[in-house]
Amino acid sequence: MKLLYFILVAVSFSGLTACGASKNTVPANSAFEAFDSFNTVFLDSAKYIYKNTTADSAAVDRWGGAAAIWCQPMYADMAMNAMLLARKEGDKTREKQYRDLANKIIDGNVSHYLNFDFDNNDTNRGWFIYDDIQWWTITMARAAKILHRDDCRKLAEKSFARVWYGSPKVGDTGSYADPRKGLGGGMFWQWQPLENPKANSAGDGKMSCINFPTVVAAMLLYDLTPANRKPDVSPAKWTNSYGSFSRPHYETKERYLEMAKEIYEWSAEKLGDMSTGMIVDNRHGDSRGGHPLLYNQGTFIGAAALLYKATGDSAYLDNAKAGADYSINVLSENGYLPWAHNHNNPYDQGSLEQGIYPAIWAQYMDILINECGQKQYRDFIDKNIKAGMRNRNSAGVCDGELGIPTPDDQLIGSYAGSSLPALMLLFNDK
Repeated sequence: MKLLYFILVAVSFSGLTACGASKNTVPANSAFEAFDSFNTVFLDSAKYIYKNTTADSAAVDRWGGAAAIWCQPMYADMAMNAMLLARKEGDKTREKQYRDLANKIIDGNVSHYLNFDFDNNDTNRGWFIYDDIQWWTITMARAAKILHRDDCRKLAEKSFARVWYGSPKVGDTGSYADPRKGLGGGMFWQWQPLENPKANSAGDGKMSCINFPTVVAAMLLYDLTPANRKPDVSPAKWTNSYGSFSRPHYETKERYLEMAKEIYEWSAEKLGDMSTGMIVDNRHGDSRGGHPLLYNQGTFIGAAALLYKATGDSAYLDNAKAGADYSINVLSENGYLPWAHNHNNPYDQGSLEQGIYPAIWAQYMDILINECGQKQYRDFIDKNIKAGMRNRNSAGVCDGELGIPTPDDQLIGSYAGSSLPALMLLFNDK
């Protein structure tokens, strides 16, 4: 039976890659090939940020061909994952190639997005919603560790603080819904209006896409923070019509863990069903709303898995596995990851951006599978990868619906185009 399995695997890749037989279910060379094709099609190599779709010749700005600000960090993650895979394979040439690429992508984004001035709420190249900032917190924390860039650590701590505490320049009251102030706990999704915002109230939207990423970000910063760090004695302070505010430049290690636990506990109860692993999209006051989405499942899995790694509490691991089971057994269709776009209007911008969901999910399933030892999910992932490899177009790109062939004349967003390489770069050895 084992011999037959390896024969079938070898046959399934014949004609798709020239790397020959491999001990890996997904040969590393095939992963590099898929990622290189993705970059050929979508990377604006003049600026090192990514384009919106195959119809765009350059990534000018938000309204001129650039991929969404909140999705750019996922592409930087992919470059770092390619570097780590090359290192694992002992391929020093590719390791340097992808390290250089990851650094250029990060530097290109910092340059394009106003030098990461998180207090600049310009709606074209600035920061105007909490989760956009927090996605970058996560990637900059990863870059600090993987690329050994202390500037990225500083930016990650700066962005986390801006989200949690608010901005003296923008005038918002921060994403943290402090229960001591009657705000009910959790994290608010946005400030409104974008100029001269009102103070958030308890009934305002608290979306999964800010709550679980906040847990992930806090845990990654917890990992980076030295145990002997003292609290910031000179936080930024300001006063406006809503009161007096204080924003530390950084937190202690213990405080990051405390923040992560608090937001996780609120979110798991208010946004999730731990008996099934289902995560809803949002909460307004006492009302839960929105159907489950793959990226929210992913960040929930990542939040729980990171807390499990830090604490050893098996309840976190059980929840992470429940979230993965729900993703695979309920959300997925015919054994393939769902691309939650609007089938009636698939090329609407909001619909296109949902194509990034599988790449986000993959990033956090990597923690559950490869760091927490939950290998039972690999068959499902391998099925998706093999289908995506079969269904690439002549440019080597597969749309987000991995089980369906991608025609050469089909418009593809960089978002959905990331699904296959994101999975391949993370899942190799079986």
